[in-house]
Amino acid sequence: MSNPVKIGVIGCGSVMTKYVALAEQLRCRGLAEVIAASDVKSERLDFMREQYGITRLTNNYQDILGMQDVELVLVLTSMQEHAEITRAALRAGKHVLVEKPMATNLPEAKEIVELARTSPGLLMPAPHIILSDTYRIMWNRVQRGDIGKVFNARAFYGWAGPWWGQWFYRKGGGALFDLGVYNVTSLTGFLGPVKRVMAMTGVAQPDRLVEGARMKIEAEDNAHVLMDFGDSVFAVVTTGFTIQRYRTPAIELYGTTGTLQMMGDDWDPDGYELWQNDVGAWQVFDETNPGWLWYAGLEHMVECIRNHTKPLNTPEHAYHVLEIMLRAQESGQDGQAKQIESTFPMPNLYDERVLERFPAHLVHDPTSEP
Repeated sequence: MSNPVKIGVIGCGSVMTKYVALAEQLRCRGLAEVIAASDVKSERLDFMREQYGITRLTNNYQDILGMQDVELVLVLTSMQEHAEITRAALRAGKHVLVEKPMATNLPEAKEIVELARTSPGLLMPAPHIILSDTYRIMWNRVQRGDIGKVFNARAFYGWAGPWWGQWFYRKGGGALFDLGVYNVTSLTGFLGPVKRVMAMTGVAQPDRLVEGARMKIEAEDNAHVLMDFGDSVFAVVTTGFTIQRYRTPAIELYGTTGTLQMMGDDWDPDGYELWQNDVGAWQVFDETNPGWLWYAGLEHMVECIRNHTKPLNTPEHAYHVLEIMLRAQESGQDGQAKQIESTFPMPNLYDERVLERFPAHLVHDPTSEP
């Protein structure tokens, strides 16, 4: 295929290796290629040159935005820099894929959402979890009522925390922004916008050894977040840099006639399990796409650019998730429930390619309803 999408990478840390590896696969298929990269650390640019043969390298991300042949910008820096770079890239007319969260405060996030509505470039915020086959299958089962009306849900993701990158623990970082963002995105994708949030958040380990030095922790590393979707529909997220190992589903959805739960993690699903009262037994479904990866959103973004369609991941959804996390932090500080003002259009994940795995009489297209 001709005219591959030209990609410029901004931020060449650990996350970059995953995206560039996928970009290499896309290059072999003639769909996209990385042509330039930027990072403030020269040794990382040396790595890009030696490992991937990229020669257009710079310490200033503005240089990437000024390259006329760069169509898609990947913003893979530390969280605290996402908003500034994303705004600049949209103003430059670029397509943008930004890692999570797209901003660390609501005023910057609101500006990004508005820019995305008027910019000629598309904006696709991470995380990309709603794109996995397992998530889509579960979403369709929920929408067509396979477990009845969902009233309770739970999501879980945590680990001991990174020993690299002190920015994870600075203001604008923390476990909610790095880990809980996956779970909040998953649950809102299934159940819709949140009306109210309460939380317990805190710094469980006040100092840590990071990058070979002891540092004082500024951002919360432990959180339980309770979300109220209205009509007595509740969900809770458990997350933190305080969890060594776990053996629990990533997502649990409890309906009036059954239970649906995603195994593995929502960013790395391992199939799902379904209980239906009228069946009276657990039905176990193996992972249908073990090769799906959390950075697979890049392929979706490239497809959208080439086909002139909008990504399923929307800025409005990312904004809503950010508001939930910020209000959860506020609730953790004063113990009060917080109202959520934003909303977003529910993703439409109906896909015949996914539903082909079900018997024909079970296929339900929500877009066909008036």
